[in-house]
Amino acid sequence: MKKFLYAVLTAGIAGFVSSCGSEANTQASRQPGAVAVKATTVKSEHVTGLDVYPGTVVPLNEIEIRPQVSGYINKIFIKDGQEVNKGQKLYEIDRSKYQAAYEQAKANLKSAKANLVRVKRDLERYEALDAKEAIAKQQLDYAKADILTAESQVASAEAQVKSTETDYNYSVITAPFAGTVGISQVRLGAQVSAGQTLLNSLSSDDPVLVDFVINEKSIRRFSKMMKDENLPDSTFTIRFNKNDVYGHHGMLTTIDRAVGRQSGTINLRVEFPNPEKELVPGMTVNLQVLNQDIGEQVTIPFKSVTEQMGEYFVYVIDNENTVHQQNIVLGSKAGADIVVREGLKPGQKIVVEGIQKLREGAKVSTEAPAQQSK
Repeated sequence: MKKFLYAVLTAGIAGFVSSCGSEANTQASRQPGAVAVKATTVKSEHVTGLDVYPGTVVPLNEIEIRPQVSGYINKIFIKDGQEVNKGQKLYEIDRSKYQAAYEQAKANLKSAKANLVRVKRDLERYEALDAKEAIAKQQLDYAKADILTAESQVASAEAQVKSTETDYNYSVITAPFAGTVGISQVRLGAQVSAGQTLLNSLSSDDPVLVDFVINEKSIRRFSKMMKDENLPDSTFTIRFNKNDVYGHHGMLTTIDRAVGRQSGTINLRVEFPNPEKELVPGMTVNLQVLNQDIGEQVTIPFKSVTEQMGEYFVYVIDNENTVHQQNIVLGSKAGADIVVREGLKPGQKIVVEGIQKLREGAKVSTEAPAQQSK
């Protein structure tokens, strides 16, 4: 029995000594003070870089329809939301008084012209008598003055005819351009005032514009786009949601004249075809703009990036498991990754997790991060 206990005790002591020796060897293999982090290798992959801007759809032409004469709405020729052609009738204001004024003006013109003919004939007779010295000079002067008066009366009557004709024509409101009207703001019999009452609104449908804003640092880039005749057709696109992209490409048409003093931004406009009327004025869309990150690009996980005073950094691990803070220039996001335009090369190892525990020159022990789906 004593021999058996001695054997067990001897075996236990041997096992303990062996275990301590193994742990000591493991600790000896690690660098003292190393920070445990997760790392990844910088890679290169095919990227289609897109910058996304919030945009607002605006019509190429848009007006508020207001009457230019007063009266009562006599006829409505359109339905709410109807598409109309240029020159198509929209509303009619009671025309009776405008027609009467127009007819009166034409009658006055006719009378003025008849009077002019009469005084011209009188002048011809007086001139004939004057040649025979059979009339007083004063009578001839009166006749000439009557001609001038009659001519001014004709001119005044002609102006009145044009004025009343204009009012008569304005009593029928027509579409100044093709487009779509909104919901009518008046009904039959409503009294309207010249230049005040809103009847409806009209906006053009095809093409439409998308307004968006950029900061002043991007102005040179977009100015070059305006001048580039070889710009790809797909430079400007619209994304409604993740898997819904508008089927037509846009073209940059306008850069505003000045940068906002308070905002430091400038307004731009892109024109899009709209044959199916999918783009409605006022709607908000995501405007996608191709950038320089096209083709094979250096990419890293976005979570590996830190920002300090507006600059971006990553921790690069050298061959001796020492980290160094590296300044980088970022590009477009690609899922969970982001393009690095300057500062890194494929094959370099960088820290992905555990960044908050690091400082320049720290020693690290690494393991690969868990794979994440993009």
